[in-house]
Amino acid sequence: MGQSLEAAATTAGQVPELTLTGDVARPARLTVPDLLGWPQYESDVSFECATSGVQHHRFTGPLLHDVLMAAGPRFAPARRKDRLRFLIAVSGADGHHALLSWAEIDPDFGQARVLLAVTVDGNPLNRAGPQLVLPQDRCGGRHISGINALRVDGGYPRWE
Repeated sequence: MGQSLEAAATTAGQVPELTLTGDVARPARLTVPDLLGWPQYESDVSFECATSGVQHHRFTGPLLHDVLMAAGPRFAPARRKDRLRFLIAVSGADGHHALLSWAEIDPDFGQARVLLAVTVDGNPLNRAGPQLVLPQDRCGGRHISGINALRVDGGYPRWE
């Protein structure tokens, strides 16, 4: 199941790190070595870039869903559709940003295997920081390098 965020947070302090905040019970600071504590997945990805053509890369890392679930998102677990109001904002150190819906990554809905990559083409990303990889995206527009922030936002109020 991966390590707890509490254990991961104690190894932080190395740079670069990402902060995981928002509507979660266990905010954390995570580094690439911390992310190695979750099950690792591999994905071969082809991006069609407007300026440089098609690029092929192999990424490894944990699923974004697994890491966020360990943080304890504050949705009502008994109400499956309560998850649908949650958004995930991702920021990179270079100023790039992406927004995903929880439904995209949730196994009960879109089940996209979005990675927090810790290696690219076999090279560790310890110095650059993790990358957001959406293998299903044809264009790499939501690919974020050097992630420095993940924020989970419940957006709308809960309907009771």
